[in-house]
Amino acid sequence: MHPFRSALETGEVDSVLELVSPDVVFNSPVVFRPYHGREALGVILRAVTRVVQDFQFEREIGAEGASDQALVFKARVGDRELQGCDFLQIGEDGLIDEFTVMVRPLSAALAFAEAMKAEVAVVERELGAADA
Repeated sequence: MHPFRSALETGEVDSVLELVSPDVVFNSPVVFRPYHGREALGVILRAVTRVVQDFQFEREIGAEGASDQALVFKARVGDRELQGCDFLQIGEDGLIDEFTVMVRPLSAALAFAEAMKAEVAVVERELGAADA
């Protein structure tokens, strides 16, 4: 089992962030421009843990130790079933340097996007209060 998979399934965002490059590029399923860096990814993942229920990986695609991995998952957003795939590109240092998420169907993707919009703002406020 890929360490990213086990960290994400348990909701351990800090453990996930230890597996990514400080300069990680995150390609969101709902935003055109990529996000850059561990801090931005942390905000997004913390929001995801509040928005998505019943998150579970179904399978891993890719040879062990390969620089490209795909992790297929299922989850729920409200009453919508969500299917998706996390595509990981792993650098020579063993850290994930690019992380792309794709989801389907469109109705679930739209529900996810709407829920995330509100939740990212909440997480950013909480992180700002923690830094003060």
